[in-house]
Amino acid sequence: MNHFYDEKLRREKVFRDPIHGQIIVDNQIIMDLINTPEFQRLRRIKQLGTSSFTFHGAEHSRFGHCLGVYEITRQMCNYFQRNYPSKSAGDGLWNDEERPVALCAALLHDLGHGPYSHTFEHIFHTNHEQITRQLITDSSTNINKILRRVSPDFPHQVASVIDHTYHNPQVVQMISSQVDADRMDYLQRDAYYTGTNYGKFDLDRVLHVMRPVKGGIAFEISGMHAVEDYIISRLQMYLQVYFHPVSRSMEVILDHLLMRAKYIYQHPNDFEPDFTPHMLMPFFNNHFNLNDYLALDDGVLTTYFIHWTHSRDDILSDLASRFLNRRPFKSVIYDKNTQELLPILRNLIQTAGFNSQYYTAVNDSFKLPYDTYHPQDSNAQTQIELLQPNGDFIELSQVSTLVASVSGREAGDQRFFFPKEMLESRDNIEIFEPIYEEFQSYIKNNHIIKPKE
Repeated sequence: MNHFYDEKLRREKVFRDPIHGQIIVDNQIIMDLINTPEFQRLRRIKQLGTSSFTFHGAEHSRFGHCLGVYEITRQMCNYFQRNYPSKSAGDGLWNDEERPVALCAALLHDLGHGPYSHTFEHIFHTNHEQITRQLITDSSTNINKILRRVSPDFPHQVASVIDHTYHNPQVVQMISSQVDADRMDYLQRDAYYTGTNYGKFDLDRVLHVMRPVKGGIAFEISGMHAVEDYIISRLQMYLQVYFHPVSRSMEVILDHLLMRAKYIYQHPNDFEPDFTPHMLMPFFNNHFNLNDYLALDDGVLTTYFIHWTHSRDDILSDLASRFLNRRPFKSVIYDKNTQELLPILRNLIQTAGFNSQYYTAVNDSFKLPYDTYHPQDSNAQTQIELLQPNGDFIELSQVSTLVASVSGREAGDQRFFFPKEMLESRDNIEIFEPIYEEFQSYIKNNHIIKPKE
């Protein structure tokens, strides 16, 4: 690891940041990673995807978020080294030789995200976590070449932190746990750029009640209320921002737009024989490489969407226009009692002239605000441990009635999406008026209901 420290900058570099004030870089390795084309690409990918259609300020990028996660991790390392330095191997305290791998993993943890990442992954079966690992471990990438200046196996160490297999749980939990640098940055950053207050919590206090322990990271019980505040902030951000129905509606339109484009490409004789979006063709063919992936960003997709508004295919051009010009679908909440009505609603929408495959969708968004540890689960979460004055640990929800009240309970809803036109009066098309009236009889107060006989 000493090669990392050999490349200390003579003078610190400072990135001014609205969340952390200053993001400080004092090492050439970190600076060179930031300056790679692979990392600079993150400037061109919005952190919140379609949320900018709901919260116009949410134009911030994954680049800024990755720098923020690096900065929080840097502060953690400084605090641990100042207050809890290891005296001997295995004492459970902080070994500052872990700093290089922690900082690099923090900086690079989202490197593999693509444009509108979650929608893109659904349509083209990509995986941003696998691509992140590949960008770090593939010897042909600029990222890998820089990391190998530290040591030959350093890229694999960084990748193992990101995929949770690194030998030191303290480092893994810095980057990925229920209270980690990733979440602490995006909650504050997303709250700032969306203009909401839900994601604000006392970051400094949370950082200063953290303790490195043998099993990972714990929190002094005196800081319980700061951790509670973080948990509730996270819950509110999911309900009010991340799960906002308009953002989800625009994501549905984007999903169906890309799905239609893929279908047209695979059936050229039926639609447009010259439909050749070259930068997307490797993904339509399910055969792409790293260079194909790195060539994509939000701007590339937007350029294609603009072209598609002039397509001879009515569905493609309409969906592209709806996406670019913010014409979201309407959505209503349904539950297990009204789920059986969805086929009826789809048939009415189809009869009204909309292709139900592309103009309807179901979308459920649920999140556990805090989950106690269930080791039998496939994605078991590390629970939040509080350190008591006598040195014993106690799990957060055992002493916090506030956290206990939300622990293990999913928050969110499931919605049915459809064209807003189905709720509008269509007097000029009298033949369809009974269809609209029947459809509207199933909707009340943004919920699907069973109409009265």
